[in-house]
Parts: sequence; structure tokens; C-alpha cells
Amino acid sequence: MTATESLIAKAEAHSAHNYHPLPVVVSSADGAWMTDVEGRRYLDLLAGYSALNFGHGNRRLIEAAKAQLERVTLTSRAFHHDRFAAFCTELAELCGMEMVLPMNTGAEAVESAVKTARKWGYRVKGVPAEMAKIVVASGNFHGRTTTIISFSTDPEARADFGPYTPGFEIVPYGDLTAMRAAMTENTVAVLLEPIQGESGVIVPPAGYLPAVRELTRERNVLFVADEIQSGLGRTGRTFACEHEGVVPDMYVLGKALGGGIVPVSAVVSSAEVLGVFRPGEHGSTFGGNPLACAVALEVIAMLRSGEYQARAAELGEHLHRELAALTGTGRVTQVRGRGLWAGVDIHPRFGTGREVSEKLMDRGVLVKDTHGSTIRIAPPLVIAKEDLDWGLAQLRGVLGVQGSV
Repeated sequence: MTATESLIAKAEAHSAHNYHPLPVVVSSADGAWMTDVEGRRYLDLLAGYSALNFGHGNRRLIEAAKAQLERVTLTSRAFHHDRFAAFCTELAELCGMEMVLPMNTGAEAVESAVKTARKWGYRVKGVPAEMAKIVVASGNFHGRTTTIISFSTDPEARADFGPYTPGFEIVPYGDLTAMRAAMTENTVAVLLEPIQGESGVIVPPAGYLPAVRELTRERNVLFVADEIQSGLGRTGRTFACEHEGVVPDMYVLGKALGGGIVPVSAVVSSAEVLGVFRPGEHGSTFGGNPLACAVALEVIAMLRSGEYQARAAELGEHLHRELAALTGTGRVTQVRGRGLWAGVDIHPRFGTGREVSEKLMDRGVLVKDTHGSTIRIAPPLVIAKEDLDWGLAQLRGVLGVQGSV
């Protein structure tokens, strides 16, 4: 038995089977490359579902973390610490907002956004107690807590976890007519991903997000944008909403905010919205801790340069041009996405998404499948163009496409 086989067998024996990982065991990583326990290198075209936008082992982020580790890592919010004010101020400025509610994971941030919207609805909008409704979209992925799966349309996420949390109306993604019909005087928020990641990198129809923004303003409803995967440079802009000139009432952030080092998430909004909280009404032991703030502050500084957004836009244009050419080969039925983010639908006769992912792994490229026939491509924004091209060549090889297309 190889070291890989042994470690996978132990993991299978002693961990809950809530994931179905590819059979690779990573032991080190740098930039866009990972190395397994056998010493084999792999090009990472997943980037931790966008948590590693700045690559593995980014020196700026590692140094920021190391410096903070030597000082103080955790105080809890029982006390102030010297990185908290800067983190909240600078993240609010990056978002064009006023206040920040820091948490840890993306799911925690979504839960916090739900609580915020409901409390705003009761205290500010005047919705009767226990009557608040939030409109969400089918095909969404906002996390896996009990409340969040209550408005999921994915059977795997929901099955056997009921009873479910009420208060949500589900409408088709991209259907403004259905959203308008779902809104009532008790609607407090619309919660959307500007691009749906887990569904296969689904980009809504042009004009949809601006129309949602206009509708929510008309109805005095909060527009909450879940930019946990799409935000912080992934699509070629700081936020995916920017592609359509939309500013939501609330951003929900996570993943890349922690630089691939520590889990950091946040809800960012106006003082009117986040000002509804009073001490004791919501909290987190680790949310906004000194280590998290130190890393996130460096992430914010890196994004301020615009370098990573520009790189994602430039390389993303190249990525989509190369992938679009595959649709003419009969091997790929559709490609979607923005920036360095793509959902690629494989024609069923060339294998499932899982089978294609495994074949790419054998060629030294790591991606992940979703929803049967789709693979997702989301490399670190620091990936070299020649490495990206090499990875695309491996995809062509798996699909039996000769040479460049």
C-alpha cells in the first residue's frame, strides 16, 4: 500500500464521509502548485473554492500572519485589540460601506446576514413580529447550516435534515417577474449570489442584477449580495456586482478574505442596517480576532492595488477564449463564467465531471466536479499564463482534442 493509499484509508475509516475528495493527499503547496505525499506536483485549478485567490503560501500574507502570531492571536470580543479598528475601517472603505460585522466562515456570515435583515425588517421597516420573509434563488449555495439548507434546492444538501427553518421564498435565478411576484409587504431582503458558484458558475442574464437593485429600492427591501466566492478579485473586479454597476445594501464576504490562512468572513453594510444590533444580540468568540484581522488587512491592501483584479480580468479573457473554442469540438456543451472562474459542461459521452476530474488529476491538474457533467475552473489569481495554458492543454488531452483549438 502506498503512502497515499494508507492515508486515504485512515481518513475514510475515521472521518465522517461528508466529502468525496479526489484520491490525492497534498503535503505542501506554493503559488498555483501543490505537491502530494509521493512527491508528485499538481496544478491547482480550484484554489480552495476561491479561498486561495492569492495562491498557496503567499509571502506577504504569511509574513503578516507570522508577525501577528508573535504578538497576540485571540482576545475574544470581550476586549478591544489593536488590529480590529483598522480591519473594520479598511474593509468598510473597500466595500464603499460604513460598518462591518466580522465572523469566521462564509456560512456564519450568511447566517449573520439573515439575522441582520430580519432585525432591520422589524426595527426599521416595521414588519410585524415573526413575519419577515427573505427571497432567495433556486440553485443557490450559501452554506450548509440548518437555516441555510432550509432554502436550498439541492436534494443532497436538504435530505434528512428537517424540520426546516421557515421565512424564505424561492424563485428561479434570473427571473425578475417571479421575484417581483414573491415580494410582499413583509419581505425584508433579497439574498443572491451575483454569480452562482456551486451550481456551475451560472452568470445571470444581463440587466438582471440592476433590475433587482431597482426593485428592492422600490419595495424598501435590502439587496444582500453573497460575494463569498465571487468577490475579492475572482471575476476581474473587486466584486462581481461591479460588472453591472450594482451596489447592494449588504455584502457577505469570506473565503479569500482570510488569504487561505485563517477563516475570515464578514457582513458589510450601512450604519442604518448594521446599527440595529445591540450588545449581546449576536456574536462570535473568534470573529474579528487579531490574527484574522492582521491577515485580512494585508488582503485588503493587496486588493487596493488593483493588480489582482486586473490579472484576473486579463487571464480570464484568455481562459474563456480557450474554453469557448472547445464548444466547437463537440466535447464541451457550454462554458460560463467571468474572470478566472469558469463552469465547463462536458458532453456526457466523454465522461462525467467526476471522471474528467480524475483523468485531469492523473495528468497533474486538480479541478472539481459539480452537478454531474460540470467541472469548475478557478485557479489562484497569481497563476502564470504558461501554467494556465499547460493546464488547458491537459484538459484538451483528456477530451481527445488534438493540439490547440
